[in-house]
Amino acid sequence: MTDGAVTEAARVLVAADKFKGSLTAVQVAERVTAGLRHVVPGIEVETLPVADGGDGTVAAAVAAGFERREVRVTGPLGEPVTAAYALRGATAVVEMAEASGLQLLPEGVFAPLTSTTYGSGELLRAALDAGARTIVFGVGGSATTDGGAGMLAALGARFLDADGKPVGPGGGALKDLATADLSGLDARFQDVDLVLASDVDNPLTGPKGAPAVYGPQKGASPEDVAELDAALAHFASVLADAIGSRATELAESPGAGAAGGIGYGALVGLGASFRPGIDVMLDVLGFAPALARATLVITGEGSLDEQTLHGKAPAGVAAAARAAGVEVVAVCGRLALPPEALGRAGIRRAYALTEIEPDTARCIAEAGPLLERVAANIARDFLT
Repeated sequence: MTDGAVTEAARVLVAADKFKGSLTAVQVAERVTAGLRHVVPGIEVETLPVADGGDGTVAAAVAAGFERREVRVTGPLGEPVTAAYALRGATAVVEMAEASGLQLLPEGVFAPLTSTTYGSGELLRAALDAGARTIVFGVGGSATTDGGAGMLAALGARFLDADGKPVGPGGGALKDLATADLSGLDARFQDVDLVLASDVDNPLTGPKGAPAVYGPQKGASPEDVAELDAALAHFASVLADAIGSRATELAESPGAGAAGGIGYGALVGLGASFRPGIDVMLDVLGFAPALARATLVITGEGSLDEQTLHGKAPAGVAAAARAAGVEVVAVCGRLALPPEALGRAGIRRAYALTEIEPDTARCIAEAGPLLERVAANIARDFLT
């Protein structure tokens, strides 16, 4: 053993997120396991693919033993799409990106002013219909900036213009909102523990709000951003007229700006509680008992960078492992953190694909075989 302090009775826990654009979290776990066993054939490896509430959250739950359920819902552009959620007993994991995500848009097509979260509401209703009494609502990767208005409309809320007609889909249409009526919302939410799981804590509007920070990546021009910010502020104001000052307070609360403001809709209309996505998912996936069996944890994601340190999956895994006294190393496609930052996060060392293959395009195209080689290096450094 050259680098680590793992005993001969080593047991490795692979708890990594996806490498976006190249490998799912399940595939990352498979490739890391193969690489480790190439060097140490008999090594005990337990895999627990993780996610932080964004795209890939349902897949992580299914890999941990949840049942995958599919349902037809309304996509972000209003067309029908097939979306999945995960169910185990009375606990459901619902991923808004399945119904309202950027990945559902045709390549090169954006609809920042008109994309809707209506399908996310339909997906939540499907989980209720299946008997869920605890719902982890993972939000991230959205194509939408409608403050969750579409989601709430799907669940029984009414948003009307000055003529008493329903406002159109998307955040842009909220500028025409005259009255809001939440009295028709699905009453079952009063008896459900709805957890808003997100890796961002932005407010709804303002310089750090959903339109300003995340609108551009959804195709919003500077003019669109200004229009959406004003429309969402107006949305919160009309809701305050309907239900009181709580609507204004929640617009400023952490997570309100998550996924184009769907966080706000869940907080103000559905009684959700906000928790960092990775913390929620580690609980749901059974990370603690798996960690108790491990002598080394391997985590990671496609890019280890400054964002990783702010609520992303590897940081959450490393923090939990450090608290338990278990050593952590990380794998990634690209490494943009210095050793001291990794150390503060509880990561002993990071192994990047670009250390083996400097060409980024080849790293993405050949991520699987390269990751096996990286894992073999971890085995030589920490397990032999």
